[in-house]
Amino acid sequence: MPNILLTERCVRSCPYCFAKEYLKESKESMLSWENLIYIADLLESSNEKHLSLLGGEPTLHPDFVDSVLYLHHRKFHVNVFTSGIIAGKKFDDAREYLLKIPEKDFAFVCNYNHPTSSTTTETNLINKFFKTFSKYISLSFNLYRKDFDFGFLVDAILKYDLKKHIRLGLAQPIPGQKNECLSLDEISSISERLRSQLGILEQHRITLGFDCGMPLCIFSDEDIGHLFKLNKGRVLFSCGPAIDIGPDMQVWACFPLCNYEKKSLYDFNSVEEIKKYFSEQNNTLRKSRKGIFNECSNCFYFEEKLCAGGCLARMINS
Repeated sequence: MPNILLTERCVRSCPYCFAKEYLKESKESMLSWENLIYIADLLESSNEKHLSLLGGEPTLHPDFVDSVLYLHHRKFHVNVFTSGIIAGKKFDDAREYLLKIPEKDFAFVCNYNHPTSSTTTETNLINKFFKTFSKYISLSFNLYRKDFDFGFLVDAILKYDLKKHIRLGLAQPIPGQKNECLSLDEISSISERLRSQLGILEQHRITLGFDCGMPLCIFSDEDIGHLFKLNKGRVLFSCGPAIDIGPDMQVWACFPLCNYEKKSLYDFNSVEEIKKYFSEQNNTLRKSRKGIFNECSNCFYFEEKLCAGGCLARMINS
């Protein structure tokens, strides 16, 4: 599912953000209509009917609502990754027009930080967003500290009747840059903390999905069984090209690798070509070191392709 950056502007400055340096160095460009149409044509000709709109904060794009409606009209399923901080006329337009789109065709994924990290104004806007668009919203949470707690996520899901799913990611380092993220030793130790959080998810039948880069070996067989049942048999430990397309029509494998390798979208004739190119780049990187831990080189899980070995950005950094 390719990711399209509508804008490089953002309303937040999260300490773990793996796009922070990219956004800071950008000229805060906005995706033009011409480029959006070009991308839609490329995806459609590649039989790729699912896409995600990202930023920065995608709702800051002046034509955000019209962009979603245009893509919906062209029969794309659209995911919007957002902070939920939407104000003024943009919110009013979204409420008027986006609520008309069927749930099967449109979704918000809200990156939800603990309310103590937000101002009162931001919290009020996020709560208003939850209340208005609840049927479309699932929550996303990034681990960058080892003392994480899912309680506030569960509270929001129950209070606003959000989708009962949490997308859990590991904040990843950017090669050559700095952002807050867990060390390798801390990653190895998070399974116990995560295990302590599963009970409340099971109680309320909330599933938990891993973003790419989560290593399988940090979990015991009992943990895997627990996760397998919680997630109705779907537990993935993958790491592959996500395919991010910037407003300047540059394309790269994923944000943690945005400083590693970029190409022009115009160099490719299909999404399949893009995926193949960056998959080959990833495979080349993994030849020298298979995964983020030394043990990955002789790992049964890696050899059997049950685990990708963690995030490539960590291997480049090391």
